[in-house]
Amino acid sequence: MARTVVAGNPIQVVLDMTDALKIGIAGLGTVGAALFQIVSSRHNLLADICGREITITAVCARDRSRDRGLNLDGVAWFDDPVVMARDADIDVLVELIGGEGDPAHAAATAALTAGRHVVTANKAMLARHGVELALLAESNGVLLNFEAAVAGGIPVIKAMRESLTGNAVTRIYGILNGTCNYILTRMQRDNMGFAECLAEAQRLGYAEADPAFDIEGNDTAHKLSILTSLAFGTQIAADEVYIEGITNISIDDIHAADELGYRIKLLGVSQRTATGIEQRVHPTMVPKGSMIAQVEGVTNAVTIEADILGELMLSGPGAGGDATASAVLGDIADIAKSRPGHQHAPALGRPADKLEPYTRAQIQSHEGGYFISLKVDDRAGVFASIATLMAKNDISLESIVQRARPSAAEAGPQTVILVTHATTESRVRAAVDAIKSEGYLSGEPQVIRIERTRES
Repeated sequence: MARTVVAGNPIQVVLDMTDALKIGIAGLGTVGAALFQIVSSRHNLLADICGREITITAVCARDRSRDRGLNLDGVAWFDDPVVMARDADIDVLVELIGGEGDPAHAAATAALTAGRHVVTANKAMLARHGVELALLAESNGVLLNFEAAVAGGIPVIKAMRESLTGNAVTRIYGILNGTCNYILTRMQRDNMGFAECLAEAQRLGYAEADPAFDIEGNDTAHKLSILTSLAFGTQIAADEVYIEGITNISIDDIHAADELGYRIKLLGVSQRTATGIEQRVHPTMVPKGSMIAQVEGVTNAVTIEADILGELMLSGPGAGGDATASAVLGDIADIAKSRPGHQHAPALGRPADKLEPYTRAQIQSHEGGYFISLKVDDRAGVFASIATLMAKNDISLESIVQRARPSAAEAGPQTVILVTHATTESRVRAAVDAIKSEGYLSGEPQVIRIERTRES
């Protein structure tokens, strides 16, 4: 608590540090170590900003003997995060272990049950157990904060949970995985193939040794499901996200998109439709002139469309120790500034027991433009056949182009590129299946959705 002392003029405010906010950090990896250093080095500044001291009283990690460059004098060490969450002298558990299950889930549950606040960067845990944990936090009058779980250092959770109060969100979309954005940026900018770009991302530490979770779209899907719950007041439904990764994007697709005035991005998109909530993650063509097309490298970006505000785009570092630690610290500071007693701050924007059941939209009913690339035999009548089959499925073509070979004497299939006007997923799939049955295709067709932005 702060007490006021009059010492002449002006009035001076002296902080009573007996009311310090005591935190326990579970996980001392890149993010945990960065957070420890920031809290330690900016101790006085944080006290001034928050009106009370923030002090680390307990930590937990797998290897106590490892030298992390941290001064742990006076800090209690725990080998078991669940024990720390339940028994340590802490007010806040900072969960930085990762993984959707135990011990992260068990530790968070133990802390909330014991009446302790929880701050987490764990998107996988929230995607699986977020509603359950929110119910537990609210029933015990404590806070569950998770800014760092989505888009790293970008304050999108705070914006949606607080700043957009009263707005009806119509659509949210964005680049939510820095690894994929880095790969697609390098492919476009440096004319590199997918495998070469992935290897470079791994060398630089942007991609894991096993990158499947990122490049196949699962990481983005977890983050999108959390944003969907905040945007539309529904229960988190990570299993209901339509997912395509970027492994099938070729340099030819990158070139074709460029020639047509587009960039290819892996987007997570969520919007309310007549049949329910549509959640999808897939490679998407966006107009070159749009703001989302300018987001390059490991940067993340989220665009929110709402009825009162209009369109809001937030962009910044989506991962990394410092960016994630910054978001975690912001959540801790919010707790430090909160009034003592029972907290009335729904973790998912509205009370967890009032979240609507999730109703999945019929993805086949999705409407939009499509890019279709076909490798076809070079023979008469192919163009006419393709155009006819498109028309039979009520698909209007914006353009149909045959890409010239580098050499006129070069044999082999020709590439035909179609760009459709707005149509449905089911019509496109039916038309593509009909084209495949004609026998003049070489290889699988490439189908990429075109996402129109408000600027385009």
